[in-house]
Amino acid sequence: MRYVITRPCLQEGSLRLLKYLGATFPSAGPVTLLDDRGQEYTAQVDPERQRVWGLGALYQAQNLGVNDVLVITPLTLGRYQVEGIVKPHAPPPAPRRDTPPRPETRRVVVSSTPHVREVRLQEVGRAEAARPDSPPRTEATRTEATRAETTRPEASRPETAAPSEPRTEARREDSSRPATAPRPRPEAAPEPHRAVSVAPVIPDAPARRVQSGSAAPVKPLDVRFASPASPSPAASAITPETQLAELARLTGYRLDQLGGGVLRLKADLGAHGYSVLVATSEAAVQTPAWKEQADYCVLLTTEQERPAGTPRLTREALAALIDHAMLAPLSAVELRGYWKAGSVDLESAASVAELVGAHLAQRGAFSAVLLTLAQQPAHSVVSVQRLAERLGSGVTYAELGGILDTLTRAPFLALTPLPGGGYLLRAGVPDLLTDLTEYAEGVRRRLRVPAERERLRA
Repeated sequence: MRYVITRPCLQEGSLRLLKYLGATFPSAGPVTLLDDRGQEYTAQVDPERQRVWGLGALYQAQNLGVNDVLVITPLTLGRYQVEGIVKPHAPPPAPRRDTPPRPETRRVVVSSTPHVREVRLQEVGRAEAARPDSPPRTEATRTEATRAETTRPEASRPETAAPSEPRTEARREDSSRPATAPRPRPEAAPEPHRAVSVAPVIPDAPARRVQSGSAAPVKPLDVRFASPASPSPAASAITPETQLAELARLTGYRLDQLGGGVLRLKADLGAHGYSVLVATSEAAVQTPAWKEQADYCVLLTTEQERPAGTPRLTREALAALIDHAMLAPLSAVELRGYWKAGSVDLESAASVAELVGAHLAQRGAFSAVLLTLAQQPAHSVVSVQRLAERLGSGVTYAELGGILDTLTRAPFLALTPLPGGGYLLRAGVPDLLTDLTEYAEGVRRRLRVPAERERLRA
């Protein structure tokens, strides 16, 4: 069993006896825990307080922290094999190194005559650069400003200038030019940038196109938001009866309608069978159907309601149980302990979530082993030690040994044990999965024939 360590566990040096661990620690008293180094630890099982005490030294020796995993494997009565899995933690993000932005400069023509043109480079602040009426800054403008700054004579450059003072330059023409020479056109200041406003599209109104100068028409931005979706008929048709029917289908119960708002979940498991009466309302408790013979009885309520004298099944917990059963196999055998404990609420559903998480973790470990084996060619030798090194701490040695042993048996037959502890990979993983798919498809076709025969007979 996999147990996720919490902060109270580390502080108290204990382990919480969740419901799925009841079969692992069935009775009170001292137990012995053996780690992978051969070190033994003595702990005390306390079912009344639902704790196993005396694990502080084990946590410290294994360097376990919050959200790390403790794998518990029963060996004999009162003796267990434990192994800690330290989950990798993400490295802290690198500190940001914000560099101050360089001040922008702008080339401004102050005055222009036939012989002299005065230009200055002026620094522009963030607020001024962000104004919509400011001229657009292009790469050509910056290049021209830089060229004008670097090519002017040294005599025209001031020795020292405050950052706020504008720097000016004078470019003088040849004064010997005859008077009849054509007058050069003065350089005009850059045309202010026209702000382009994008209008939202209003339903049932024609869309407007906004143009900027001679630019191509700009397509309006559609800012219409979808109206809140109205509840679908399928969502509004969800009733307690529908939810209980879905839970029965997923977990193997048989659902009986007893009338008066009373339903019965029955597990037909022979000597392990039992039944649960579920009243969908307080009025259903007063009906004769509530007096039917059953092992457990619960009243369907909300999480805030707490009926006196009657165990409850909350609607929130019922929805959570259905979600958990969709993620991983969940049977009536595993749920019996929750009915026996009394009320089934969100706290009980959280315990079921841990059980489902353990199932998913086992499935993920199997997938990790297959993906690692896929890196080897067919008819190659698999070293268990090298395979464990490539898998890292995500899969323990005990889990790896069980998975490899499973792959040696039918219907996989992917590995052959070798003397000395290694394995022979008989086929590549892609070919193995293809063969399994064909095998499953063949079995499925054979199962379809009896079902169609029954349909034709009906």
